[in-house]
Amino acid sequence: MSEKKLKILGWLGTFLSVMMYVSYIPQIMGNLDGNKTFFLQPLAATINCIIWASYGLLKEKKDYPLSVANLPGIIFGLLATITAF
Repeated sequence: MSEKKLKILGWLGTFLSVMMYVSYIPQIMGNLDGNKTFFLQPLAATINCIIWASYGLLKEKKDYPLSVANLPGIIFGLLATITAF
């Protein structure tokens, strides 16, 4: 696969990952409305995203699509975890 096609694939994956983590917004809103959910899944997602974002940024050749894809997971996963309590 060409470098250009790989780059497109990487950014497509980034977009889809962002959409996946934005889906936490209804859960966060429900938690804030008093419909508490279990905190473990968003906590695990947050930790996973922190590890992958760090990996992408700490590589010698930075992997920005990987890091950007996991940033919303850190933010929304953490919000979903906090509001679940």
